[in-house]
Amino acid sequence: MSGVWVFKNGVVRLVEGPSESGCGQPVRKTLLHTPSGEAMCSHEALKRKLLDLGWEPYYDDPELVQYHKRSSVQLISLPKDFNKVKSMHMYDVVVKNRDAFHVINAAVHVHAENKASADKAEAADADHGEA
Repeated sequence: MSGVWVFKNGVVRLVEGPSESGCGQPVRKTLLHTPSGEAMCSHEALKRKLLDLGWEPYYDDPELVQYHKRSSVQLISLPKDFNKVKSMHMYDVVVKNRDAFHVINAAVHVHAENKASADKAEAADADHGEA
């Protein structure tokens, strides 16, 4: 049995499945380009990073967006609609590019970005105060 135990209004219940957080909200996964810290939110963004890593577009199936490397038999296949990219597709990209990508919870990445922006704004305010 897997899941998270949630205590609400005096009742404890098990929220099952990896698709839910402790708050009952769906957990979205995001493919993160590790060197840049950029979340891959579109095929265009992912394509730029994969081309930089030596992957080339592969046009075999019109229903898929695919990439291959000339130096290997590896193939990355993704749904044409980026909103249908699931964590299994993301992990396929990660396994074939171990040092370049990670799969993370989208909420964690958004929180980290917001905190970094707030820290930068605070630092800028401090700099203006000293001048």
